[in-house]
Amino acid sequence: MTALVSTLVLGGARSGKSVFGEKLVAGSGLTKIYLATATRSDDEMAERIAHHRNRRGFSGWTTVEEPLALVDALTREAGRGRAVLVDCLTLWLFNLMEAGRDPEVEAKRLTRYLGVASVPIVLVSNEVGLGLVPETPLGRAFRDAQGRLNQIVAATVPQVVFVAAGLPLWLKRPQPE
Repeated sequence: MTALVSTLVLGGARSGKSVFGEKLVAGSGLTKIYLATATRSDDEMAERIAHHRNRRGFSGWTTVEEPLALVDALTREAGRGRAVLVDCLTLWLFNLMEAGRDPEVEAKRLTRYLGVASVPIVLVSNEVGLGLVPETPLGRAFRDAQGRLNQIVAATVPQVVFVAAGLPLWLKRPQPE
């Protein structure tokens, strides 16, 4: 078995990216931490959260909910012998923008942390730039911010995978020594 390294898992809606990220962490043999960025803003989101919890089961995962202070939660939870799954950067970005926080400042803070992290962190994120151009200025601003966030995280972590129809396409992997 290859040791897990920090990985960005990209994909579209319902592409299988969360399941893929969960399998990476579960297969590591490390203590599994699920860092959830979603908030129960309405009944539909509560159902989505319940679906994710039920799918991965309750045994073996420690769930931490943090919609905004991602780096603080990672600092607290990413200890020796652990692997952390962040699901997902897209909801975290939305939460930041809704709270009036600067996504670029927060993204730089995240990448600084990822650059020195001593445990593997698997980050799930939506690739939102493959569809139609959003109709509203806010939608376009979000799409652009998501693209920038994905680019800087991808440049920081050693491994990047794009998931479509549940299948991985490896975009970046560490080179063998």
